[in-house]
Amino acid sequence: MKITPPSENSVAVSSNAASLAPKSGSTAGVQAKTVPTKSMPTAGVAVSVSSLARSMDVGGSDQVADVDMAKVNTVKQAISDGSYKVNPGVIADKLLSNAQEMLQRSSG
Repeated sequence: MKITPPSENSVAVSSNAASLAPKSGSTAGVQAKTVPTKSMPTAGVAVSVSSLARSMDVGGSDQVADVDMAKVNTVKQAISDGSYKVNPGVIADKLLSNAQEMLQRSSG
C-alpha cells in the first residue's frame, strides 16, 4: 500500500460547534429536553469532488472489481476461526520499502 499526498485539496469543512456549546445553569438540562429536534441547527460539510476522483468513478458493471471478494472472505473466515497468523516481518519490510520509496521521491 502506497500513501501519497493528495494532488488537490478540494474539501472544505465548516462547523457550527460554537453554537452547540452547553448552556450553564441548572435549567440547561430542562432546556435541552424541551427544544424540538427540528429547530436544532445542523452541522454541514461542503464537499467538492476533484476531477481525478470523478475520473475514477466506476460506472459499468462489466469492469473487473478492485477487490478479490473470495480472498476477503477467506481471510475473514480465518480471523473468525482464530487461524489467521500475522507476519510482522512482512509488514515491517513493506513499511520500510514504502518509506524508502517516499524518501527517494522527495530527494530526487
